[in-house]
Amino acid sequence: MIIVDSGPLYAYVDRRDRHHTASLDLVQRGPGPLVVPMLCVTEASYFIGKRLDAATEIRFLSDLAAGVFRLEPVHPADWLRMAELVAQYKGFPLGTVDASVVACAERLGITQVATVDVKHFAAVRPKHTVSFDLVL
Repeated sequence: MIIVDSGPLYAYVDRRDRHHTASLDLVQRGPGPLVVPMLCVTEASYFIGKRLDAATEIRFLSDLAAGVFRLEPVHPADWLRMAELVAQYKGFPLGTVDASVVACAERLGITQVATVDVKHFAAVRPKHTVSFDLVL
């Protein structure tokens, strides 16, 4: 399993994004399942709607409906872990969405994270592994 951050979610639908090819390859051929925390869907949807057109947003939503990704809700304990992470990395800063990726990965025992945000995820020290294996 791989946790997918917001960046690759956006990039796979935006042909002009420099991470498009790698992100699309991950979605089409990557080892599954691709687990997406729900807050990442919200963040990616925001940028798709703001920067791209309605047809692209519809395609993204259709992929979600078709089960291309395994959507993972925020569990009650995740909120506290996210608060801990935001506090721990406040000088960085690590925001809520990135913290949700970490909390989800810890809860599910996943060590691979697909992200274009190497700076943040390379610096975070999750509870369940020494570091994340960053993909993309």
